[in-house]
Amino acid sequence: MATEANESCVITVRVHPKSSRNQVDGYEPGGAGDAVLRLRVTAPPTGGQANAGVIALLAKTLGGSKSKVRIIRGHSSRDKVVSVDTLTGQEARRRIEAAVKG
Repeated sequence: MATEANESCVITVRVHPKSSRNQVDGYEPGGAGDAVLRLRVTAPPTGGQANAGVIALLAKTLGGSKSKVRIIRGHSSRDKVVSVDTLTGQEARRRIEAAVKG
């Protein structure tokens, strides 16, 4: 789920590395009632390549620069917490849902 904090938001994501394509699958129910954003990236989970793929995919999906997206927790896990500067949680969710439908 995306939460607001002064023109920035935090998104919980589940990453599936070594997929056949880079893709945002949308939100799925997570633990504690939160929604988790499911992402597929082609990069392998070694040497930070999948993390770089996550940042690039989210930046492209949200229409921002990669410098505004950073992983704040879960660098070596499939489950990550990502911070996105300059977007509120509501705007980030709207852009993600539009990208999934389109």
